[in-house]
Amino acid sequence: MKAAVQQSVPLAQAYAAIRAHSVALAAPLSAEDAGVQSMPDASPVKWHLAHTNWFFETVVLSQVPGYRPFDSRFAYLFNSYYEALGPRHPRPRRGLITRPSLDQVYAWRAHVDAAMAGAFDDESLQDAILLGLHHEQQHQELILTDIKHAFFSNPLLPTYCAAAPAPHAITPLDRISLPGGVSLIGHDGGGFAFDNESPRHQVLLQPFRIASRPVSNSEYKAFIADGGYRRAEFWLSDGWARVQEEAWEAPLYWLKDNDGTESVFTLSGVQPLDPNAPVEHVSFFEAAAYAAWAKVRLPTEFEWETAAPLFAHGAVWEWTRSSYDPYPGFKAFEGIAAEYNGKFMVGQVVLRGGSVATPPGHIRSTYRNFFPPATRWQFSGIRLAEDI
Repeated sequence: MKAAVQQSVPLAQAYAAIRAHSVALAAPLSAEDAGVQSMPDASPVKWHLAHTNWFFETVVLSQVPGYRPFDSRFAYLFNSYYEALGPRHPRPRRGLITRPSLDQVYAWRAHVDAAMAGAFDDESLQDAILLGLHHEQQHQELILTDIKHAFFSNPLLPTYCAAAPAPHAITPLDRISLPGGVSLIGHDGGGFAFDNESPRHQVLLQPFRIASRPVSNSEYKAFIADGGYRRAEFWLSDGWARVQEEAWEAPLYWLKDNDGTESVFTLSGVQPLDPNAPVEHVSFFEAAAYAAWAKVRLPTEFEWETAAPLFAHGAVWEWTRSSYDPYPGFKAFEGIAAEYNGKFMVGQVVLRGGSVATPPGHIRSTYRNFFPPATRWQFSGIRLAEDI
C-alpha cells in the first residue's frame, strides 16, 4: 500500500482531529436531517459517520488481537462497495436505515476511538490508519455535498450554517502559456497518495494555454443568455439528451424569483448570485458545452497538473477532458483496500483541484477526483484551455 507516514502531526493527533471534524460537521443537524437520503447517489450524514467508522473497525481493528466489534450486524449496513467483505445494504436504500439511531452511531464511534488508542504505535497498522484518515476526509466532503442536496430537496430550503459567504472580488482572467514537452505526472512518493495517483510517469504535451482562474457566474450567465441550453451544437450527444430529459436551464441550485431576481441555494440558505464567484454545480456535459460555446476546450488532467503551480485552485473541483483511466503500471492497494479505486476506472471523468467543501490538508495537485459526466451535486466548476 502506497501510504507512507510522512507528516508533521503525530498519527494519534491527526486521528483525533479528523474524527472530531466529522462530528463537528454533523453538529448543526437534527437526527432527522442526518438520516435523510435525497437521491441514490447521495448518502445520509448518519451513514457517512457510520461508514467511516466501519472502515477503521474493518480495515484496522480487525487486525488487532482481541478486538470485538461493537455490533457485528453493522458490517452489512455500512459496507459501501467492498465485494470481498460480503453482502451489503443497497446504496439507494441507505435512507431506510433508521436503526441504529444517530446516538448509537456516536456510541459506536466512541467504542472504535477507544480501541484505536492502542493501535498507533503498531507500525504494521500505520499505513491502514493513514488511509482511513484520508478516506474519512473524503466523506467529510460528501457530508456537505449530500446534505446540501437534501436541504435543497426540502421545500423549506433549510440553512445548514448561518454565515453567508463573503462576496468575491473581480479577478482578471489571464491565459497562461506553456510550451508543452515531456511532463512528469503523478505522485512523487513523498507522503500519502491514493493508489490512482501513481505511478509517476512521463506524458508528452503539445503547447497550450490555460486560464488563470475558473469560469465565473457572470461569464456562465452569458452562455445561458446566448441560448446555451437550447443550442444542440455546443453539446455532446449524451449531454444534450440529459438537457432534454431533465430540463436543465442553469447550474444546479440556481433560482429565479418571481420578479426575475437571480439567487442561488447555498449551505447558508438562499443567497444573491455572486457574479464574480466561480460557477459551481455544473456537470461535465455543461462544462464541455460552455467550452465549445467559448471556442476553446477543457484541459486534460495532464495539462492541469503541469500548470497547477502557476494558478490558484481549490475553490471548485474542475472538470478535465480526461477519462478516469489507470496510469501506466497502475497497482491497486494491497489487501482489503484493493477495491478502493481501480474498480471504478470506466465511464467516469477526472476532476482536479479541490473545492470549498474539501477538508483542510486534503488538497494536492496530483489528486484525481472522478465522477460520471452528468454529476452536478458536487462543487464542480470549469477552467478553460486551448491549443497554441
